[in-house]
Amino acid sequence: MSGILVIGGYGAVGAQVSTTLDGWFPGQVIAAGRNPDGARLPDTVRRARLDLADIGGLERLLDLDPIAAVVLCVEPADATVAETCLSRGIHLVDVGASDHLLRQVEDLADRATVSGATGVLSVGLAPGLTNLLARRVHERVGGAQRIDITVLLGAGEQHGADAVAWTVSRLAQPAGARPRRYAMPGHGRRIAYPLDFSDQHSLRRTLGVPRVTTRMCLDSAFSTRLLAGLRRLAVFRVNRRPALRRLITAALSRVHIGGNGFAVRVDAVNSDRHAALALTGNGQSRATALVAAHVTRTVLAGTLPTGVHHIDQLPALAGIPEQLAAHGILPHTMPG
Repeated sequence: MSGILVIGGYGAVGAQVSTTLDGWFPGQVIAAGRNPDGARLPDTVRRARLDLADIGGLERLLDLDPIAAVVLCVEPADATVAETCLSRGIHLVDVGASDHLLRQVEDLADRATVSGATGVLSVGLAPGLTNLLARRVHERVGGAQRIDITVLLGAGEQHGADAVAWTVSRLAQPAGARPRRYAMPGHGRRIAYPLDFSDQHSLRRTLGVPRVTTRMCLDSAFSTRLLAGLRRLAVFRVNRRPALRRLITAALSRVHIGGNGFAVRVDAVNSDRHAALALTGNGQSRATALVAAHVTRTVLAGTLPTGVHHIDQLPALAGIPEQLAAHGILPHTMPG
């Protein structure tokens, strides 16, 4: 088998993707990023230095080794990385969570089909598992008029710098919807606030649901209220003061009040019909990595159609939540 290139392979998600895939495909995984010495990886994982700002560096890396699939664990500036991979017939698994970037990759569907490549988007916890649960509850109510996604994250988990920066950038945006209170398994009833996850946009396209909203809270109620208050005060809207944005991001990276448990819940409503499903586990980064690894393994099996698809559009990936039960990520059927 040709190699698997994990871009961002030294980060909080990428290192776990590299390690998991190495367990299935020993000696075939190449972890690439700006800091090859920045993570503990199995000795059988090869390391490469790569800066996504240098697309020529990526092309040279792809020329050196026959690569079957690329797992993109960091968000690039645009779709150039995806275009480079898909044009060469290299499969792509994208862990990104920004809708404007995912739309750009969607536009490469014809190019991927011509080259025989498969691109899978919305891979991870949210988006990812939330998309798969959304399809299930959508079908249970006979076609949802509204889907509400609630994501509870552990405030005590050590997140990567890119993940924290992404969250800060979303907190800088207007809420766009009202907060809602839902019962989250293992955490009781919690109030969650709208945040611009990509699943609320892509699901409108893939499922045809007119109203989809994603909300987030932390396992620490105090931290949730604090972030919501700072957002109302527009503290995060510091686009003209990048130094302040960096200061806020650094502070959030160092403060860890809470645990590392997570819960996601997805509700679908169609007139008087309601269905809700949830998943719980430990370690958001770990969950995202496990989803990415399972998707990559399926992609490499050659059973998925060519082109570019979101995870919820591929029936072969519908069973991933059950596959993750062995890793302590457990399903819950919520009362209507």
